[in-house]
Amino acid sequence: MRKSGWTVAAGLGSLLLLLTACGGSSNSTSTTGAATQSTASSSSSSGSATTSSPTSSAHAQATSSSSSAKQTAGPAPTSSVSFLPVGTTVLIIQRSNLGWVMAKAAKEIVVYTYAKDSKGGPPTCTGSCASVWAPVTGVPRAGPVDNFPGTFGVVTGAGGIKQITYNGYPLYTLVGAPSFSTKGNGLDGEWHVIILSKSDITGG
Repeated sequence: MRKSGWTVAAGLGSLLLLLTACGGSSNSTSTTGAATQSTASSSSSSGSATTSSPTSSAHAQATSSSSSAKQTAGPAPTSSVSFLPVGTTVLIIQRSNLGWVMAKAAKEIVVYTYAKDSKGGPPTCTGSCASVWAPVTGVPRAGPVDNFPGTFGVVTGAGGIKQITYNGYPLYTLVGAPSFSTKGNGLDGEWHVIILSKSDITGG
């Protein structure tokens, strides 16, 4: 009976050891699997980070380039043309079939003096005369390259208009005359262009 009980006890002990071993193997496998999965996840995360890195870098570079471009673009260049005050009339020296004459820069219309006007006096071409010979009005200013030998001034005309003068004589233009035209010169023996010289032009 003792031998039989010992045998049974020994058998139970072997079975217990076997079960313990199986349980340990199962836990070990589970732990190893978890570690492997964790490593895989870590690798996946690392791979994901590695994959997204070039894109992020490229985007950062593009953003940096765009920002740099905006910063270095600078303001738009401003025009070098200086704007004149309202009411300014620019007078220039213009070449014509009669030589170099005075003209208004606007539309390059040749200007004239009237023989019936007196130096320093008020303009005498008024009324119907002024409808054909328009007074040159405004604040006189020489063109940027024009050096007139005489002087400009302003005289008060009919109706209080401020008419430009040259060497004391009021200036006029022939209404409807095309650019560069001097067809009013000598008309009725009273209208005359102002003859100048090429040397009166800077660099001329």
